[in-house]
Amino acid sequence: MENRIQKLLNSVNDDEAIFISSYPNIFYYSGFKSEDAFLLISKDKRLIITDSRYAVQAKEQATGFEIIDISCGFKNIFSKISENRIGFEDQNVTVAQYEKYKSELGNKELFAMQCKINAPRQVKDKDEIKKIAEAERLSDEAFKYVLDKIKDGITEKNIAFELEFYMRRHGASALSFNTIAASGVRGAMPHGLASDKVIKNGELLTLDFGCVLDGYCSDMTRTIAVGSISDWQREIYDIVLKAQTAALKTVSAGKQCAEIDAAARKIITDADYGKNFGHALGHSVGIEIHENPNFSPKSKDIVEIGNVITVEPGIYIDGMGGVRIEDVIAVTENGAVNITHSPKELIIK
Repeated sequence: MENRIQKLLNSVNDDEAIFISSYPNIFYYSGFKSEDAFLLISKDKRLIITDSRYAVQAKEQATGFEIIDISCGFKNIFSKISENRIGFEDQNVTVAQYEKYKSELGNKELFAMQCKINAPRQVKDKDEIKKIAEAERLSDEAFKYVLDKIKDGITEKNIAFELEFYMRRHGASALSFNTIAASGVRGAMPHGLASDKVIKNGELLTLDFGCVLDGYCSDMTRTIAVGSISDWQREIYDIVLKAQTAALKTVSAGKQCAEIDAAARKIITDADYGKNFGHALGHSVGIEIHENPNFSPKSKDIVEIGNVITVEPGIYIDGMGGVRIEDVIAVTENGAVNITHSPKELIIK
């Protein structure tokens, strides 16, 4: 944690400190797993601000930090540091919270530095990549488990529950996001959350799900067929798989993120389905399910060693259905490594 803090401190001036209020950044910089806390970091202070309910937990999880009871009040807490300027997470506070902090500062001032606080999280270290891979492994196992449950007549919600129950029972502390289970015409909705719809023979079923394990998220999508399907369903499946394969081969450190998006988008566009692929190719995964950088047509980011990014092209046809296939890729010194291992050939149940 101290290495991360030093990198953050290197981004500010000597007369500047950092005030952190979001759970992802509290966890990243201190190891403390609580949303009811704040960090105040300066060149010579490492403070966790919380209440008595979490004091013991903070002491155990955040070694090297001084625990300050929030009942002291922010005026007294801010006075513990000598720096006159305090960077804060401007994208994470309400106007009311900002005004409260500002009123407690005395002669100190706040300045926005969300991007600088978030930036180190874009490049994962080996331990972080290992944790994401373990979360992805659990998702792979959950997918294998749920395949035996999928059949004509079962609801999307029941399939989602089976996935979620398996992941929680095997160690997940939470879901990365609400499970997407979209069958038949609902497959045209990229974010079609599981509903009471009954899955029927002749339909495609898209499952997009993930879990949180040891503080880090997984994310994967598979589309499967239930019973015999039509030629157009097979066609769009094959196009999406071809597009994903092309993008996966393109991923490497030094490449422009937009270039990787383009590799997949060209195949889908050349097949006359360009208008049916409306989202970015992928996003980074870490403590949060959506982090930076991402593979999008407008992205100016360059892929770096340590990036962990999804590759998830899709085709969605209103009134008919859709297909998406998603893997998580870790960019390492040895190249891009796919840490999602579930099969991608069309599975027919």
